[in-house]
Amino acid sequence: MALSASSSAQQARQALADRLAELCRDAGLSGLDLAERCEWSRSKSSRIMNARTPPSADDIRAWCTACGAEEHTADLIAMLRTAEGMWVGWRRMERAGLKQAQEARLPLYERTRRFRSYSSWLVPGMIQTRPYTTAALQAIQRRRGLVDDVADAVAARMERQRVLYEGDRRFAFLVEESVLRCGIGGAEVMSGQLGHLISIASLPNVSLGVVPMRPDRERWPAEGFWVYDAAQVNVELISGYLTLTQPSEVAMYAETFAELSALALYGAPARALITSVMDTLG
Repeated sequence: MALSASSSAQQARQALADRLAELCRDAGLSGLDLAERCEWSRSKSSRIMNARTPPSADDIRAWCTACGAEEHTADLIAMLRTAEGMWVGWRRMERAGLKQAQEARLPLYERTRRFRSYSSWLVPGMIQTRPYTTAALQAIQRRRGLVDDVADAVAARMERQRVLYEGDRRFAFLVEESVLRCGIGGAEVMSGQLGHLISIASLPNVSLGVVPMRPDRERWPAEGFWVYDAAQVNVELISGYLTLTQPSEVAMYAETFAELSALALYGAPARALITSVMDTLG
């Protein structure tokens, strides 16, 4: 899934490269001609036109000037920013601290009416307790060597949870059983978090499923992802944060969510499984 997910970003980069190559052809220039006008090596023009090297904004300005197509500069730079925005490394996203990264997602949550969330690593942030969120963000802050604004980031995530209770939004959460068993923060934090999951599952606009561990699963766990309405998917990978808006890829994740949902326990069986894990915590 991770490899196919990256195709949206690659397709956006390819579309930009194709548009630049088209401008070059329309101007009657070869790659060598353009390189000479921009005072670049010939290989640089070739790498950009074949999407092997992404251009900078300055490269695009020089390209459009060389082709006599300055009127296209702003649109092409916008295409570049869109391609860059599809994939954001964690270090870049969190360079100003964890609080800003939490606040940046709030507008997306506010305009979404149907949420689907699958997690194989952690309890989804929207249904975390404050102690669980604190433990999770402290671990991220230490591991990535970020500025310590954990308290403010926790407050921002807790404030974002208000969308659970506002408007006509619907939420479907799926977690792997391993999320319940391989916790963070210690037994007391995990016990409180598991009890919170049981409470959250009783909300009329919330569906909570637990995919049980078993030795004969045909649909294996995937990376964590969120589906926002039918418009966008965000995927959390080890190296960064991926945003997908291409309909075919959004549909792929929606289909994956449905397949995993078919394996999950809901209602009383899910509560029984969560309670059994709580009992092991003492």
